[in-house]
Amino acid sequence: MKYFKFIFSLLFLFNTGHSLFAQDAFQKMSYFLKLLQSQYVEEVNMDSIVEIGITNILEHLDPHSVYMNKEDLKKANEPLEGNFEGVGIQFNIIDDTINIVHVIVGGPSQRVGLQDGDKIITVDGDTMAGNGVTNEKVFKRLRGPKGTEVVIGVSRIGEPNVLEFLVVRDKIPLYALDAAYLNADKTGYIKLSRFSATATKEVKSAIDSLNAMGMKNLILDLTGNGGGYLNQAQGLADLFLDDNKLIVYTEGRAQPRQELHAEDKGPFEKGRLVIMVDGASASASEIVSGAVQDWDRGVLVGRRTYGKGLVQKSYTLPDYSAIRLTMAHYYIPSGRCIQKPYKEGKEKYAEDLYERYESGELFDKNKIVIEDSTVYYTKGKRLVYGGGGVIPDIYVPADTSWRSDFYSKLLRSGLFSKFTLKYVNEHRVELNQKYPNLETFIQNFHPEGTLWMDFLAYAEEKDIKSEEDYSVSIKNMQLQLKGLVAQYLFDSKAYFQIINEIDPIYNKAIEIINSKTYKSILKCND
Repeated sequence: MKYFKFIFSLLFLFNTGHSLFAQDAFQKMSYFLKLLQSQYVEEVNMDSIVEIGITNILEHLDPHSVYMNKEDLKKANEPLEGNFEGVGIQFNIIDDTINIVHVIVGGPSQRVGLQDGDKIITVDGDTMAGNGVTNEKVFKRLRGPKGTEVVIGVSRIGEPNVLEFLVVRDKIPLYALDAAYLNADKTGYIKLSRFSATATKEVKSAIDSLNAMGMKNLILDLTGNGGGYLNQAQGLADLFLDDNKLIVYTEGRAQPRQELHAEDKGPFEKGRLVIMVDGASASASEIVSGAVQDWDRGVLVGRRTYGKGLVQKSYTLPDYSAIRLTMAHYYIPSGRCIQKPYKEGKEKYAEDLYERYESGELFDKNKIVIEDSTVYYTKGKRLVYGGGGVIPDIYVPADTSWRSDFYSKLLRSGLFSKFTLKYVNEHRVELNQKYPNLETFIQNFHPEGTLWMDFLAYAEEKDIKSEEDYSVSIKNMQLQLKGLVAQYLFDSKAYFQIINEIDPIYNKAIEIINSKTYKSILKCND
């Protein structure tokens, strides 16, 4: 029966080197399930019982070994596999109305004439405006197998009636790259959000384009990047490292050492490199940044990374659910493992980032706790440590001096996004005429006047009133408005190009990459 296959699959994973124990455990569990099915006072949903059992077993292992049912597995894999099947739009729900933020270039919606700023009113004749519309409801109606059809009715400025479009669903790319641009000083900037199946290809293409524009230095932004595929970490590091250099190796109780090296000629093996990291930079982000640090190839700027040094392998169970089981640790070239401790349980493990805030580590590098006192060295004999994330070469404290209660309320309410999308939709034609490209927009769009006053009035309409302390946040809030207007008018690259002006880690990266400090850290003669 199906539930016996579940248990057999699970126990088989633990059978290496412990066959007698595994056999005894299998017989014990099998007997229990038969007893439960045949003798329990009420009928039992055995599939549910088995899922509970698997989940509870994994709870007693490490924080990253997990069970996922078929639907959870699909949702978890989708962002990493680089595409999904649907209509090809980015949307935002404002006041129970689905607003199309961007129509994906080359996608099925663009091919039939849907436009940025359209409001979705109907899907296959059913009203979608109002009625408590949610992201899940939109996904359910618009996503679907390639080749299937859906009729989308939209309201468009200047059109008196609802316009209907027949859209044939297709594969839609999910990009790992959020932004890539070149500063005036020929320093390139690349923002990578995840290590999906296309991450290396996207970054390489961006570097090639920036090189063609005369790039001399490069800033790679991995802040907030939670990782992804191991092979993409190898591929990305290979863009910067030469001569068959070791990037990472994995090793576990039942897994022999496996090494991953730089294999190909990379497009940026020379030139100054700075990598931005923070507490949310994890897994593959730590492999890349750790390898670059260990080989003294570049400088890390920011705050201590997350600390995930465990490798998972996915095992599919008979009902197409899966177990992602930790099989090994990964080690960066100096030999250090950066996995933070988890022996005190998953709850304590999950609170680590909050504890960094409570301890003052986010504001003072001297508060960083070295979990593993083992000494390691980079190629240039610089002292580094493992056991709790990668510590950057240049520490940048978190800056909360400009935050106010008013700003926090606005952020939590989502009003920045709602207001700017509404503003762009209502003025799109005028804005496109006035700002035909991003450069013109950055130089000439000023949010300090009418836009700012309209935003404050909009916030008050939504019962969020300005307070005395908000003056410290004005510059940041106005730049946030400008960045979001640019994003909705152009793309995500535009947002980062504007908002980076107030990012302390980015500004420190710019400072370091153009200074003598860069050379002194790496003891190089570039």
